[in-house]
Amino acid sequence: MIDIAKLDFDKGGGLLPAIVQHADNRAVLMLGYMNREALEETLRRGRVVFFSRSRNTLWEKGETSGNTLAVRDVSGDCDGDTLLVEAVPTGPTCHRETPTCFGDGAWPPAPGFAFLARLQRVIEDRIAQRPEGSYTSKLLAAGPRRMAQKVGEEGVEVALAATTGSDAELVSESADLLYHLTLTLKARGLGLEDVERELERRHAGAPAAR
Repeated sequence: MIDIAKLDFDKGGGLLPAIVQHADNRAVLMLGYMNREALEETLRRGRVVFFSRSRNTLWEKGETSGNTLAVRDVSGDCDGDTLLVEAVPTGPTCHRETPTCFGDGAWPPAPGFAFLARLQRVIEDRIAQRPEGSYTSKLLAAGPRRMAQKVGEEGVEVALAATTGSDAELVSESADLLYHLTLTLKARGLGLEDVERELERRHAGAPAAR
């Protein structure tokens, strides 16, 4: 995830502030501090481990409450003296039983399409594991032509629902289309983020990438 050798622990007396961000909806969940050992333990366990300045010891977030933070990525800032930890919480993050330590505790604390990111991760896992009996595994085994066919079929279903169906039918068919489109993209090594970048490029009027 991160090259620890490039971090500047000396600047903060051996500690780096670690901002924890929800990996799906990008909400800022909390701020803690890590020394080198805490960061190494975070990477080893796959769960966020901080250094407690008051107790002068390591502590894993949620070690008593069960409200742990599963790590998805860790990166440093441009100066190497601050950490950004992308994680998925199990239960509320704050000790006040709110999802985040910031704001009024409303959920979701940030706008976005959180489940689409989660869906994409599930599809990535299916591609890697190919579990027996999985619909995704069956489509992958059938090959790109079948996946492309399903995208076309679902696109037609969306069009029909938009013209003659109910709102519920339109939403349902759109969900089918998004799933099959996401799978087709991931099978090609692409993702929804690539589509998002293209939309941003068009909005800005930038030339297409070559």
